[in-house]
Amino acid sequence: MKEKLLTLLTALLIASPYVNSQEISNQNDTDGSGFSWHPWYGKKVGYIGDSITDPKNYKDEVKKKYWAFLEEWLGISPYVYGVSGRQWNDVPRQAQKLKNEHGDEVDAIIVFMGTNDFNSGIPIGEWFTEINEEVVAAHGEMKKPELRKKRVAIMSDSTYKGRINIGIKSLKELFPDKQVVLLTPLHRSTAIFNEKNVQPDESYQNKCEEYFDRYINAIKEAGNIWGVPVIDLNSLTGMNPMVGEQLIYFRDPSTDRLHPSTEGQRRMARTLLYQLLTIPASF
Repeated sequence: MKEKLLTLLTALLIASPYVNSQEISNQNDTDGSGFSWHPWYGKKVGYIGDSITDPKNYKDEVKKKYWAFLEEWLGISPYVYGVSGRQWNDVPRQAQKLKNEHGDEVDAIIVFMGTNDFNSGIPIGEWFTEINEEVVAAHGEMKKPELRKKRVAIMSDSTYKGRINIGIKSLKELFPDKQVVLLTPLHRSTAIFNEKNVQPDESYQNKCEEYFDRYINAIKEAGNIWGVPVIDLNSLTGMNPMVGEQLIYFRDPSTDRLHPSTEGQRRMARTLLYQLLTIPASF
């Protein structure tokens, strides 16, 4: 039975007019030809983020960012608003700028934030607070008011989850009919930029005594809370600068094990290329 099912699936794949199997198997493809079957092909995408997204950050050393690879492979028009050092509290500003400059022509928005919130020691916080409120309800009897507990989303700039609540609410209000996709932060290791900017690796807690994992998991939780797809780059890229042999994917093994190199950005883009196959770019 398994063999028959495998044969059927293979036949369907070969027969599909939308799939170019040569391009799928060619992991070194760089010109994008043959990816016209991809659901994100030719779309207009806004990118909100920090230094890993910022087109001005290390532009002389990192030849191409992940969004530029996707532009090359998929013909995506990138509207890039990422700024080095920014945290989740900057999402509303970047989103508003995207709206002001491109209005409704954008098809989707990708948000890649969180690593700087961890480094700055922003407390995790909670998603909700509870209040008692009267609500009318009925279940097999006449409707009547009842006193029930109610969850209310915390909109606070002082906590990580509060910032995410504010940011996603802003995106959904500005772009109610557009796709919004969240990316989890990458693994992070030591970065020594100057005497006033030294960042320990992720095995250490931050100033508010939290490990990096909680900031990653909060992004995953936000997907369910707000109804937003999440791509877990933290695991799916397979990149971890805590492993010395994988520093080939990061900018400088001696001073910067935080920012991906050109090859790291390419690997991120490859991951997104295939993960985005499962997510509609527009509706």
